[in-house]
Amino acid sequence: MPVSAAPVPFRLLPGAASSPVILHVPHAARTIPPSVREGILLGDAALERELDHITDAHTAELARAAAGLCAVTPWRFVNGLSRLVTDPERFPDEREEMRAVGMGAVYTRTTHGEPLRPETVDPAPLIERYFTPYAEAMTAAVADRLAATGRAVVIDVHSYPTQRLPYELHGDGPRPPVCLGTDPFHTPPGLAALAERAFTGFGGTGTDSPFAGAYVPLEFHGRDARVGALMVEIRRDGYMSEPGGPAGPGLGALAGALAELVDAVPGV
Repeated sequence: MPVSAAPVPFRLLPGAASSPVILHVPHAARTIPPSVREGILLGDAALERELDHITDAHTAELARAAAGLCAVTPWRFVNGLSRLVTDPERFPDEREEMRAVGMGAVYTRTTHGEPLRPETVDPAPLIERYFTPYAEAMTAAVADRLAATGRAVVIDVHSYPTQRLPYELHGDGPRPPVCLGTDPFHTPPGLAALAERAFTGFGGTGTDSPFAGAYVPLEFHGRDARVGALMVEIRRDGYMSEPGGPAGPGLGALAGALAELVDAVPGV
């Protein structure tokens, strides 16, 4: 398993000063620091299989390729650690419904419901060491775009499996080639419409199924309409071998579509 003695927990990769867009890539990495690995109950082979299922493989490469194609380069905020360390898109408190299946900010269960950590684990040290600095840095990145351009648009870059996994609470609905997750306060209709047009060539889009919502740092969530957000969930059979296999030719076409969306954002 790829580990590092001093892994980089996240990176903010600068874009154009005039761009309001942040491509957020929270779940692309497989890296788990050795100290965190010690608290995981799975053996090495089982952990590799879990990483195959839970990682949004190649989405960092997708965001990088898309940024290179854009007329105005967006900013990128990329998680350097696996979501099995902490999941930066969960709530760190009791509001998060995914805690019911052991997948809150600190996971205690796998995608198939098996024990990942002891149920009695204290999440506070991991929250303090990894979750909070990430949230603070993402908040600062959004605030910087607001100060520079008067707005910020967070586009989450994710992928999801073709077949439903047991942990999915709302996985009984449609599984379109591209799922667009929206927020009633932060996703203007025009932004979702742009995404629908950009991804037309991939067999169709759907909204908020099987995954719903869009990431906004808590400081701005439901409070500042200048912050826009959209989650782009790409079904994995469109660009890679599942689970955890190599990327295919679909990745390049998806990068072009994502770049089209980013370039259209100033018109919303």
